[in-house]
Amino acid sequence: METPVVTPIHESLTAPAEGLEGRAERWLDGLAEGLTEYGWMSLDVRDLLGGDLLAALKQEVQILDRTDAMQKAGIGRGNDLVRDRSVRRDRIAWLQGITAPQAALFEFFEGIRVGLNQRLFLGLKRFETHYATYHPGDFYKRHLDSFQGRASRVVSLVLYLNEGWRPEDGGALQVFNRDSEHEVCGTVVPEMGRVAVFMSEEVPHEVLPANRTRHSLACWFRQDEVPLPL
Repeated sequence: METPVVTPIHESLTAPAEGLEGRAERWLDGLAEGLTEYGWMSLDVRDLLGGDLLAALKQEVQILDRTDAMQKAGIGRGNDLVRDRSVRRDRIAWLQGITAPQAALFEFFEGIRVGLNQRLFLGLKRFETHYATYHPGDFYKRHLDSFQGRASRVVSLVLYLNEGWRPEDGGALQVFNRDSEHEVCGTVVPEMGRVAVFMSEEVPHEVLPANRTRHSLACWFRQDEVPLPL
């Protein structure tokens, strides 16, 4: 399968006077098409979210990291949660939408939920999201975000919050071909305002070891209605 090549939205606008709502609708159109054809997309959301919001989100996760408010991430949920540092080494903090930056972000995610339901009829009912920090040496080995038939996580989104990221900084997201076990079909550099979106049950991916502190935000759009204990 050919690696999807996506023109960042802020570079593809041909009508500068177009309003934010129009840009968001075109962005959602492109996202839905990419998920249908490839199972994943990498896009730029700096124009949609704005520099001030991205900076505020970055500041939040940095404060959480500095104050040891983030917890070691695990694999699974509830009684099935396992913390295996040979597989995953990041730290996370769940978002509740209680700060102004989080509330603005939740509005953006709600627009994605509604927009994907309108275009792809996915039956997405809610979303959950957390900050993630990878310190130097941290990684997350190849995995799927959900297993087929569980009707839980359907679409995954990762938003990156790192400025001035260089190739030698590591920490890239490697995306594997959903139809070929070992073929890498894309690599996403975790730079500020970049998102990766993919079908949770279909697209394997991994986070390569980071060589500097790396901040991101993960969101999952779900088909179930009752939140599980965090």
